[in-house]
Amino acid sequence: MPIKVLMADNHVFYREGVRALLSNVPEIEVVGEAGGGEEALAKAQNLQPDVILMDLNMPGMNSIEAARRIHETQPKVGVLVITMFDDDNSVFAAMRASARGYLLKDADKDDVVRAIVAGERGEAIFSPAIAQRMMKYFSVPSSVSSKKGQPSEFAELTEQELEILDLIAQEDNNAIIANKLSLSIKTVQNYVSSILNKLQAADRAQAIVRAREAGLGKKRGGGSLLRICSAQFSKGL
Repeated sequence: MPIKVLMADNHVFYREGVRALLSNVPEIEVVGEAGGGEEALAKAQNLQPDVILMDLNMPGMNSIEAARRIHETQPKVGVLVITMFDDDNSVFAAMRASARGYLLKDADKDDVVRAIVAGERGEAIFSPAIAQRMMKYFSVPSSVSSKKGQPSEFAELTEQELEILDLIAQEDNNAIIANKLSLSIKTVQNYVSSILNKLQAADRAQAIVRAREAGLGKKRGGGSLLRICSAQFSKGL
């Protein structure tokens, strides 16, 4: 019985290319396509694929959130992130969302097939370039537990993420942060999602509390936790 694959990518041309690439692989069957995170969630429920090839950057719901929700409802489905980006933030955000693999879009046919087969078996697989980055990351001595005096729980945050967390702790919403740092709102949303993942924070309010305990967000002072919690429903991530 072939491995059922769902492709989630907002570029139709790329989906068609991968479908053609896999069309002559007897052990794999592409059962559906999705152009965004919400559509990927719906089709994962309807089609019950074994593996989902998911682009990292799609419109609407971001791929990391989509992968997390799919894992929560269908833990046996192997989500393989496939993207043009190989930065540490993206790689580890995907891992925390329980993705079983991370491939670059220039991966050849054999690498893609190998990843799909491994994903269906419940194994984790990464393209050679990503594997090398991970080895370098984990080769850092364990004694390195903090960054610029921050607590060890913030050690995984990049400088940009620490800067954004500081603004979050000041109760700046995503639009304000984007304006201050000359970033797009979508980019800020992705950073915030990565920050919450790395801190294992349930929501924005919890991240604010932990950031302030670490001394961040002092420029504008505070605000009641009740107001912070209620505000998150209108601010989102």
